[in-house]
Amino acid sequence: MSADTVSVTGWGRTAPTSARLIRPRTYEEAAAAVRDCGARGGIPRGLGRAYGDAAQNAGGSVFDMTGLDRIHVIDASEGIVLCDAGVSLHRLMHVLLPLGWFVPVTPGTRYVTVGGAIGADIHGKNHHVSGSFSRHVLSLELLTADGEVRTVGRDTPLFDATTGGMGLTGMILTATVRLQPVETSLMSVDTERARDLDDLMARLTATDHHHRYSVAWIDLLARGAATGRAVLTRGDHAPLEALPERTRARRDPLAFRTSHLPAAPAFLPEGLLSRTTVGLFNEFWFRKAPRARTGELQKISTFFHPLDGVPHWNRIYGRGGFVQYQFVVGHGQEDAVRRIVRRISQRRCPSFLAVLKRFGDADPGWLSFPVPGWTLALDIPAHLPGLGAFLDELDEEVAAADGRVYLAKDSRLRPELLTAMYPRLPDFRALRAELDPRGVFTSDLSRRLDI
Repeated sequence: MSADTVSVTGWGRTAPTSARLIRPRTYEEAAAAVRDCGARGGIPRGLGRAYGDAAQNAGGSVFDMTGLDRIHVIDASEGIVLCDAGVSLHRLMHVLLPLGWFVPVTPGTRYVTVGGAIGADIHGKNHHVSGSFSRHVLSLELLTADGEVRTVGRDTPLFDATTGGMGLTGMILTATVRLQPVETSLMSVDTERARDLDDLMARLTATDHHHRYSVAWIDLLARGAATGRAVLTRGDHAPLEALPERTRARRDPLAFRTSHLPAAPAFLPEGLLSRTTVGLFNEFWFRKAPRARTGELQKISTFFHPLDGVPHWNRIYGRGGFVQYQFVVGHGQEDAVRRIVRRISQRRCPSFLAVLKRFGDADPGWLSFPVPGWTLALDIPAHLPGLGAFLDELDEEVAAADGRVYLAKDSRLRPELLTAMYPRLPDFRALRAELDPRGVFTSDLSRRLDI
């Protein structure tokens, strides 16, 4: 088991802190790491794709879980996998797709671990159909602060606290997950433009139920009559019969094919992502999209994870990093979405990575982010003047609409808003106090928000 003091940061690279990074390779080493983590405690960490400070622990320990990466059992007849928490979704896709199975939920990157997917209760483009990741977790093994390894099943308080609990209930060691059956490793994709935000929301409301996956890229620099214009993309797993005859895809329909561009430079000048350059990109991206196209075959990696094709793409924001801001408000709060989009547009936030989706039924995780309604996520360069105060104002707007921000992406929420956004927070605090009275599992996020 290795241990080194290193600088640790989230994917947004905004607030690095120093911690003792411990990489256990066995369950026994994991237990020893928890037992000996020191007065500042420790927090599990996967592949570092939480944008903010959820997997950081200044002056304490961080448990790098990627050394626990075994796939123990695959039931190819029932579509169930038992694996270590450090196994990545990327690896699961490589192993499971040839068997006719796909991960039930994937976010915008496949470089997250199963433990991270549970701790953040990740969601994807299929939430309106499939819910978040925890809905497909049958059970998990959790190493708690007392050194006990507990088998945690669904419909228990500990399961509901752990799914979405950001690693604060203990260290997930293994998980048993139900999978999604597929006939091919290709997607059948429909693409269309929406002229403005109202047009986009109407299209999503009317037709989302026809597709398993749905997402809209939204131009947050467009103003006036074009405010909220978007490119709407919907998709389903392509059936075998949709693949052209006598092609490579038809000969090997379940092959997992990916592609990569050169890695982003170490850092780009922060001024490169200006309103002008992002505005030009957004104009190009909108005009490039077809007005309407149906049935295009795309690789899974193209449809779900386009940014994974650019290694270290987070460097494009410069040394100052970036903030990803994601919120959700319920159905009936469409006016709140309109107001926030207008405010972002008027503020001229240079965001070229902005997506709008609809969420379906919520899952029971006490700190799980999704609730039925509308979610908007956007990346903003951290050096933008007045950004903190502006996002504080948006937080107030979201809270007033009974919405919430996503803890896996947060790096600056004020703690007084957390209880309003997450009404089960008192239950989470009470369970955590009982389970871990010494605060063994702790993080920069938990201290900042007093979770």
